[in-house]
Amino acid sequence: MHIGNVAIGHGAPLALIGGINVVEDEATTLEAAEAIAESAAQNDLPLVFKASFDKANRTRVDAFRGPGIEEGLEILSRVKKSTGLPLITDVHECWQAAPTSEVVDCLQVPAFLCRQTDLLAACAATGLPVNVKKGQFIAPANMAAIVEKLAHFGCRDVMLTERGAQFGYHELVVDMASLLEMRAFAPVCFDATHAVQQPGARDGASGGRREHVAPLARAAAAVGIDALFIEAHRDPESAPCDGPSQIDFEALDRLLAEVRAVDATLRELHPPAK
Repeated sequence: MHIGNVAIGHGAPLALIGGINVVEDEATTLEAAEAIAESAAQNDLPLVFKASFDKANRTRVDAFRGPGIEEGLEILSRVKKSTGLPLITDVHECWQAAPTSEVVDCLQVPAFLCRQTDLLAACAATGLPVNVKKGQFIAPANMAAIVEKLAHFGCRDVMLTERGAQFGYHELVVDMASLLEMRAFAPVCFDATHAVQQPGARDGASGGRREHVAPLARAAAAVGIDALFIEAHRDPESAPCDGPSQIDFEALDRLLAEVRAVDATLRELHPPAK
């Protein structure tokens, strides 16, 4: 499959789905896009830039959600024009799919909504590729039915993203075998930043174990993935949403170099089938 000019899966080079968690304003979003693009280029990783215009799945009613679809898409459009990067963003409601598809190159279905048939159908109807995040409550083998559901509605360019499974209260656990299971029927992406999230652990806001992002990303690369999902921020401690799960740009640069080395070694030992 392709997201813009970036090939993903079926032997294509490892791709980076990188960005900022949520659009804060145009300057911050553009800064993140430029910094992540520079790091990706230095490490020879094709990049798809990600930012959310709305974080609808929040625990608290007063949580920061972003600028909303109208202003958010305007900002993303200007970032795309400035950087030339292909874009991915998430949609939460059926009506959002069509207008969002006019700006971005791939639609993302959030984990909590991965089984919503009408939302999947609306995304498929746009003709864009779709990235579906595996729900924290779903076994990896059951994601095959979601791929089949999208195919039923005409979308065959589907990527699946692992972001951990719920394990007790406020904790997620990543089963690396899930990457192998899902890769048998779709290209797979590993979301290293949401995998370390601690949902609701900070008085109704999400906590996170930032120090685990790099080890889990390296492990996923060693298992074998088609794309790596990372969110970075110039100052994660001040980020209005999911700051504890994000890394800064310097840490991102180090991590991409490590992941690239792991991936290169794996491909040398086990060349992908053409």
